[in-house]
Amino acid sequence: MASSVSGTEEVRVSALTPLKLVGLVCVFLALCLDVGSLLSPAWVTADDQYYLSLWESCWKPVTSMDWSCKNTFITDWQIATLALLLGGTALILISFLAALASLLVVQTCSLVLFPIKFIETVSLRVYHEFNWGYGLAWGSTIFSFGGAILYCLNPKNYEDYY
Repeated sequence: MASSVSGTEEVRVSALTPLKLVGLVCVFLALCLDVGSLLSPAWVTADDQYYLSLWESCWKPVTSMDWSCKNTFITDWQIATLALLLGGTALILISFLAALASLLVVQTCSLVLFPIKFIETVSLRVYHEFNWGYGLAWGSTIFSFGGAILYCLNPKNYEDYY
């Protein structure tokens, strides 16, 4: 915080304006949503017998009560999706700490890549839907974008605008 004294009047200029504060809150929420989406077991589900996360693919045969799971590091697109989302999360963390806003492209690429490659490589015999884990990742991207915009708004004297 800087201050200058002009006669008997003291003017304070804060480095953290309300817009920057809201921007930081948005980026923090984006980071929380990203962590939630990375940890989510539900990116795709089908009829309570199948689910896919970034880490594993699990299915329950109709004749069994046990789930069979395998990791998702089999195909290049699944590894790329995870790597891009982890990269986006790392960029969100860096942007939160350093107030940078350059992560939106990487984050969005991972979220566009996932459904395209999923539909391309999976034979859809039953209805599949993208679940809340995938939605959290989109929420993270939207909050990141909002935080970046709000953080870039930097009026020199905030009180003059209101």
